[in-house]
Amino acid sequence: MKPSKGYQAFRVINTIVMIVVVCITLYPFIYLIAQSFSSDTAVAAGKVTFFPVDFTTATYKYLLRDNKFFLYYGNTIIYSVVGTAISVAGTALLAYPLSKDKLRLNKFFTPFVVFTMYFTGGLIPNYILVTQWLHLGNTIWAVVLPGAISTFNLLLMKSFFAGLPDELEEAAAIDGLGVYGSFIKIIIPLSKPILATMVLFYLVGMWNEWFGPFLYLEDDAMKPISLWVRQLVEGANSVEMGSTAEASSVQATLKSATMVLTSLPIICVYPFVQKYFVQGMTMGAVKG
Repeated sequence: MKPSKGYQAFRVINTIVMIVVVCITLYPFIYLIAQSFSSDTAVAAGKVTFFPVDFTTATYKYLLRDNKFFLYYGNTIIYSVVGTAISVAGTALLAYPLSKDKLRLNKFFTPFVVFTMYFTGGLIPNYILVTQWLHLGNTIWAVVLPGAISTFNLLLMKSFFAGLPDELEEAAAIDGLGVYGSFIKIIIPLSKPILATMVLFYLVGMWNEWFGPFLYLEDDAMKPISLWVRQLVEGANSVEMGSTAEASSVQATLKSATMVLTSLPIICVYPFVQKYFVQGMTMGAVKG
C-alpha cells in the first residue's frame, strides 16, 4: 500500500528534524576534536569551528609524553572496572529478591529503597562516615563503594526481573536447582539486556566521577583522569603541567585534547552494547 501524502510529508519533516538534532548533539564533540588539532593562536582567535585551523598534533604529543596522564588514566580504568563490577553485582543481588512478591518483607524494604531517591544523609555525614568511621579515605573503596547502588537502576532491574515468567524458576526447582542456582543459571543468562544497560550506566557514571575522588583522595597519585580534567578546565593544573615553551604553546588546546582522549573509551564501548541497551531499557521500563 502506497503511503499517503501526509505520511510522506511527515517522514520528510521528521528526517530533517532528526538531522538537525544529531548535528546539534554532535557539534560540541566535533568542536573539541577540531580545537585539539588546531594551533594555539587559531583557538585563541576564535577561528576554529568545524575543522582544525593550522593543523598540528603537538598537543597530543605533549600530552602522551606526560607520565601523569597515563597514571590518572590507569586509575580511572581500575576505578571504573572495579566499581562497575561491584555496582552491577550488588544491584542484581538486591533487585532479584525485591522483584518477588511472595517474599513478605518486600513491602517493608521497598519503601526504604525508594526513600533514598529523595533524601540523603548529606555531604558532611557521608564524609565523616567514609573517612572517620569506615576509615576508607584515600583508598579505592572510598571511590567505588559510597554510590555503588543507584536506586533508579535498582528499580529498573527489579522491573525487568519481575517480568520474567515464574514458570522458569519452577521448572528449575523441579530439576533440583535452588534459589541461587536458578538465579545464576536461569535468570542471569536471560538478563543480558538489562545487565548490559546497567554496565553502561554504571561505567559512564564511574568513568566521569570526580567529586568522590576530590573529597576522599589525598594522594595525588590516586587521582582519576576526570578530576585532572576538571582541574585543567579550571586552570588549576597549569603550573603542575610545567612552564616550558612547549607547555605554553599547547595550553589552549590541552583541555580539548584531554577531553577527547578521555571520551574515546566510552564511545568505543557503546556500539557493542547498544542493542542490549535499547532492549533492556524498554523491557525494564514497561514490565513491573
